[in-house]
This record gives sequence, C-alpha cells and structure tokens, in this order.
Amino acid sequence: MNSAELFNKAKNLFPSGVNSPVRFYTPNPVYFRKALGDRIFDVDGKEYLDFNLGFGAMIAGYGNEEIISEIHEMDYLSVPLGVPSELEIKLAIEIKAGIPSIEMMRFTNSGTEATMHAIRLARAYTGRKLIIKMNAGFHGSHDYVLINAGSGALTFGTPSSPGIPEEIGKTVLISDYNNIADTEALFRKYKDQIAALIVEPILGNIGLITPEDGYLKNLEKICHENGALFILDEVITGFRFGYKGYQNIEGLNPDLTILGKIIGGGLPIGLFGGKKKIMEMISPLGKVYQSGTFSANPATMATGLATLKYLKSADYEYIRKMTDIITNILQPYITDHEIILNQYKSMFQIFFTGSRVYNFKSAMASDSKRFMSFFKYCLQKGVYLSPGQYETNFVGFLHSPEDVEIAATVMEGGIEASRN
Repeated sequence: MNSAELFNKAKNLFPSGVNSPVRFYTPNPVYFRKALGDRIFDVDGKEYLDFNLGFGAMIAGYGNEEIISEIHEMDYLSVPLGVPSELEIKLAIEIKAGIPSIEMMRFTNSGTEATMHAIRLARAYTGRKLIIKMNAGFHGSHDYVLINAGSGALTFGTPSSPGIPEEIGKTVLISDYNNIADTEALFRKYKDQIAALIVEPILGNIGLITPEDGYLKNLEKICHENGALFILDEVITGFRFGYKGYQNIEGLNPDLTILGKIIGGGLPIGLFGGKKKIMEMISPLGKVYQSGTFSANPATMATGLATLKYLKSADYEYIRKMTDIITNILQPYITDHEIILNQYKSMFQIFFTGSRVYNFKSAMASDSKRFMSFFKYCLQKGVYLSPGQYETNFVGFLHSPEDVEIAATVMEGGIEASRN
C-alpha cells in the first residue's frame, strides 16, 4: 500500500490518523519503511535526505556502523525488564562526566515524564507552588507545561488544551523568552511563591530561537536570589554541540537538568537529574514519588551508551560546517529579507519573514502557510525537513558535504516555488 492508502486506514484507528500531532500534514503524511545513514525511505521505496533525524535524536545517523558494532558487544537482550542492570550505571557515569551539574539522576521514558517529575520535585523541595515557564517553551505534554500566556501582563497561564483544569493554570506563570525584565517583574510580584523556573536554553519548538547574550545567566541569578530552582530543559540540546550540555557552553549551573533524545540513541528515554541534595528527595530515599516499568530498560541503556561512546570522539565542528553550507547557499534570500534563517551550530530553521525572530511574537509573524508550501516542495524533491514552521531541523554526522549542498539547492527551489 502507498502512503495515501495507509493514511486512509490510519484515520479509522488514530485521531487524525497519527500518533503525534506534528506528523500530520495534508493531503496525507508520507509513511516510511526504513532508514540508513542520512537517508530515509518511504513505503514506495522513494529516498529522502533526512534533516529531521527523529527530531534530533539520531545525531549519529541511522545504522551507524560504529554504534551498531558497539551495541552488539553488549549482552543486553538477556537482561530482564524492570530490574536493575549494570548498563544503567555505565550510562549514568558517562552522562555525569559530560554534564557535571547532574550529580544524581533518574531515567524515565520520555522528556514529558522527566519534566513532570522535575516540577513535582522542585515544588516539594522548595515548599512552594508556582512555576515559571516561557511562552511557547515546550516541555512535553503533561498538564503543568501545556500552559500558554494569558491575556495580560503579569498573568497566570491559560491551559492550551481542553481537559486541563483552570486551577492548573493558576499555578503556572508565563514569561516572555529573551525578556529578562518580564521575568524580574514576575519574581517581584510572586517572589516567595515561585518554586522553579523551567526553560529550554534554545527554544526548539517555535522554530529555532537562541538566547540573547547573558539572558540565561540572568535567569539563573534571579532564581537563586529568590530561592527558586533553575531547571534547564536540555532534551534537544544535551550532547548536541559537544560532549556536554548547552549549560557547559554558557557556564550555567542549573539545579535540575532534563535530558532525552540523543542519550537514548533513538530509543525512548528521558532523564531528570541535578544537585544531590535535591535528588535525594526522590522515593524511596525521600518522599517524592517517581517510577516506571520501562525506565532504564536495557535496550535503551545499551543504545544510549554506544551512542555516547561514538560522540565522545566525534568532531562536532564537522556538523557545524555542514550547517554553514546551507546558510551560505541561502544567504541571498536572507540578504534580500525574503527569509530569516536562525542557526545555532547543527540546528537551523527557516522563517518566511523579513524581521528578526527572537521570541514567541516574532516567530508567529512568520508566514506559516508559505512555509508548508516550501516544506511540501522539498518533500516532493526528496528532502525531508521537520514537518512544521514551528519545528527545528538538524544536521548529523552522516550528512556529507555533497548531500547538504543538494539539500540546500532543493531548499532554494522551495523558496522560489513558495512565492506562488
């Protein structure tokens, strides 16, 4: 069956025919069957250069021979589920070596789980109820983070999905990313009630938005001056720009860190961890409950461990240079103010706007209909980008200069075609 036929079947089984909203686009999403290196293949056998890479999880590419070889040396298939294994210790040691602020940690099965438990832990540790998140900051799909800005300044958030009680919104304050004065005002008004501030160091689910100089340092300073925990959500950025977190690049020292994606090497994973005195509140040592049958399952631990071993000696400068190729080829369109291309090392996104994109409001000014026209053109030409204006694209270690140049040339055509 082709993609259209499969989608007709899927619509009777899954809401809108998909198992995650971003996978949906008209007339139907392309269905894929296999992947190898920097390429993915649909059910009809058509080949695509992949710049989604599992929303960033597959930084080392699909079927990376070094990683596969390493995994095969680990005896994980015979390890039973739901019990401790040495693999979880080995992976934790590697993560702690790369990101030293994580003194203790707990593995989960997704970033959603990890942020949910971290917020509960922060509230328990501080004895406070309120948290601050950024407008359009994405931390998964549980109730406490599906909250967006309300109608006025210094307001509590508004649930962004039916089914979330209004009372939940009254425990979440919304601040504007890259607007330190906005966050300072929230702390002045609710100082002794704020348990934590949670933020992605780089916003990755509103396109791609990077922090302005000193912004994250100031957030950390404000939190600690007011007795609140600073939670850094590095699900996307952890181990992406080097064998470290973005926090190590910026010299940050978060109280709690969230990881996911890369540390699982393509299998489901999440992690929350941080200062020992905080993490020791987790059950059974402490009273804050967290559990999961598949947490630290041996298959994920083995794949994550093999991936980190590969990344430990990888040349991260290579993937930055590959991303620069795209920026350089598309530079005339940037110069003419036809597009904005936000890039940080191996991440990038194109916005169809002539104005700088640095926060939620400026991102929403982009022409998302034109972006989807651009996306579908690239898809038809065999270049798979993240399917939405408000997602991010990734370059990985198995992308070759030739492939990146081909993809950038296709993107040129997509920009031209999207004018019509």
